[in-house]
Amino acid sequence: MNVKKAQTRAADADVDIEQSGSVPWSGGDQWPAIDDAAFHGLVGDVVSTIAPHTEADPVAILIQVLVMFGNVVGRLPHYQVEADQHHLNLFCVLVGQSAKGRKGTSGSRARSIMQMADEVWLNERMKGGLSSGEGLIAEVRDEVEQWDPKAQELRVVDPGVADKRLMVSEAEFSSALAVMERPGNTLSSIVRKAWDGGKLSTLTRNSPLCATDPHISIIGHITEDELRARINRTEAANGFANRFLFVAVRRSKCLPHGGSLDEAETLILAERMKEAVAFAKRVGRVEMTDSARQLWESVYAHLSAEQPGLLGAVTARAEAQTIRLALAYALLDRHDAIDAQHLKAALAVWEYCDASAARVFGRLLGDPVADEILAALRHAGGVGLTRTLIRDVLGKHKTADRINAALALLAGKGLVRWSSASTGGRPAETWYINGA
Repeated sequence: MNVKKAQTRAADADVDIEQSGSVPWSGGDQWPAIDDAAFHGLVGDVVSTIAPHTEADPVAILIQVLVMFGNVVGRLPHYQVEADQHHLNLFCVLVGQSAKGRKGTSGSRARSIMQMADEVWLNERMKGGLSSGEGLIAEVRDEVEQWDPKAQELRVVDPGVADKRLMVSEAEFSSALAVMERPGNTLSSIVRKAWDGGKLSTLTRNSPLCATDPHISIIGHITEDELRARINRTEAANGFANRFLFVAVRRSKCLPHGGSLDEAETLILAERMKEAVAFAKRVGRVEMTDSARQLWESVYAHLSAEQPGLLGAVTARAEAQTIRLALAYALLDRHDAIDAQHLKAALAVWEYCDASAARVFGRLLGDPVADEILAALRHAGGVGLTRTLIRDVLGKHKTADRINAALALLAGKGLVRWSSASTGGRPAETWYINGA
């Protein structure tokens, strides 16, 4: 396995890229590091074979192969937790620079392997354009029958879609998030139900839609700034955001003339992928081996621990995401049980996604007014800001009640403090960032 070498070359190349004038990642924290355990088995071989011949981020290739594999396999394999079944449908969002992140390049590399494993799936079940909940249901809709009074029988008026697999590739994920903000749009709620794997339906009287046992996966592309601006406290609180794996990606190296990937190597990988897909389609309920159970028991408390702020809401499904990833790794190995090595690989991917989310959401509460005040107070340092200055920072268009609510939220989280001073009239109130 030469993934770490590829990552080292990528990191070295990235320094050269940034020094040459490209705009670096706008986050202030250190770039997330992924443990080599993530590059286990077939998916690791795919990445290590392709990585030297592409500018795409190895992690972007890795996560997209996992997501696409899960969708190709379909709904049958699952891991059960109490009454809930976790299937192989994963949602991920690649977060990187608009033109320099090579998000699209990584997708094409992943598709090149999956195409040979199931060309019909690639041609017919991979689609883009998240715009409405009704539109998403329509792509996996059930057959519709209506009573024909003349023939005195039920007749099919809509054959529906027999293949319930749907791989959504959304290159402009920010557009989908913007659509969700429109009054009456059902996309957010339908996407949440799609991740859960339950029956999808609408309540529209004139055109009721229904989809039984859908198997929907999503890959989205977005920049860090767009993601931070679009994911608000509502989408975090209602569970939309934590159904996605957020993955920080960037260009791995500079290849002016492209790569020189050997087609024979690609064919070998594709054949192995085809065999893994065929195996996985025959598997039903998957359980853990004893060693995996012991590992799971040791990490479960940490994964399920509550975190504060917007980051906590965005990463609240750590356990479920890890289980789904482990299920994918097991089936790629053509195992009908999750072993410790599969769980370790899944944990490595989750840790990277968790660190990626922390880059974007780590300092945010999800309340735009509170987050703007907090940023201003950090900038002010020990000087602090009076109520008047806070109002000015917000452009003088927020009401006193709205500012009070934001300050109360910040104070309740222990992030800020205030003091008052006598001025001969109304006391002057000054707010400070804690620790300044």
